[in-house]
Amino acid sequence: MSLVAGSYERFIWGYRLKHRQNFTLSPLFSFPSHLSTIKAVAVFGSAAVSGGFDDTIKIYDLTSSSEIGSLHQSSAITSLSFFAPPSLSSFPRNLFATDAEGFLSIYDADPFIHLKTLKVHKKGVNSLSIHPSGQLALTVGHDECLAMVNLVRGRRSFYCRLSKESSIVQFNETGEKFFMVADEKISLHESEDAKLIFELDNQKRILCAAPGTNGILFTGGEDRNVTAWDSASGKVAYSIEDAHAARVKGIVVLSKSCSDSGEEDPYIVASASSDGVIRIWDVRMANKEKTNPLAEANTRSRLTCLAGSSIKSVRRPRVENSNPDENPEAAAMES
Repeated sequence: MSLVAGSYERFIWGYRLKHRQNFTLSPLFSFPSHLSTIKAVAVFGSAAVSGGFDDTIKIYDLTSSSEIGSLHQSSAITSLSFFAPPSLSSFPRNLFATDAEGFLSIYDADPFIHLKTLKVHKKGVNSLSIHPSGQLALTVGHDECLAMVNLVRGRRSFYCRLSKESSIVQFNETGEKFFMVADEKISLHESEDAKLIFELDNQKRILCAAPGTNGILFTGGEDRNVTAWDSASGKVAYSIEDAHAARVKGIVVLSKSCSDSGEEDPYIVASASSDGVIRIWDVRMANKEKTNPLAEANTRSRLTCLAGSSIKSVRRPRVENSNPDENPEAAAMES
């Protein structure tokens, strides 16, 4: 299991979660990979990427713990997401990136090659989510709108104004429903027609969210808790109170509740806070009076984002050698 975190100080942090008798977070790498704040990270198997306010996507090989290349866009990167069909479940097929000018860029991930860029919002994109089928994407932006992108045809197919700007959009594990977050409120919608099912109210502003299994949505934010919401009942299933001493900036679901062998595994969730601490939790212990982390690491930096993957892959990410006469920024502006 791998974790990658980005920071305000331009540093990228990589960890391997190991489990022998106890869980430990072993450092893989840490270095200043960007020229400015890192805004987004994504991990899938042995491939990892980070995006920052320097208009650049950096690519990492977790097998060798090294940076292997970069992709250039015209403005700050706001979100990143990998996708892999079931037939390629150990390695990503595509990389999706959004930016501060309202564009969605699509890349092949084997090797990393720019395919297409679409204008999906009038202002910057806040969040991106890819449907499990890989055929659709949802985005929300500073223009207070929700957009749906048909990834098969490569064009925006739906666009509507929201009552309030949303900071996060996320499909659930099946893709039948999706969540949107606006400050301290979470709204659950049907994917087919965007019909509102119900709204959930958190005490304070939500800064990150990650879908789990069985209709669970994990959130974290200014309340410093890791909260699990039950999308069937619309209530809090359980919560890790005071999970961090500062705001929770990232949550990653690292494993399912059971393994392929049928033996029960810990339901592992990772969280990162703005004071630089990354913690690993077994959420089955959340109902206890005091929940202690299985492992933790302190980066001593102001973390901004967290991503992880429990997928094992022997394949290594590749970057295509570009023509030295070609302007990579111009190529990334194809529309």
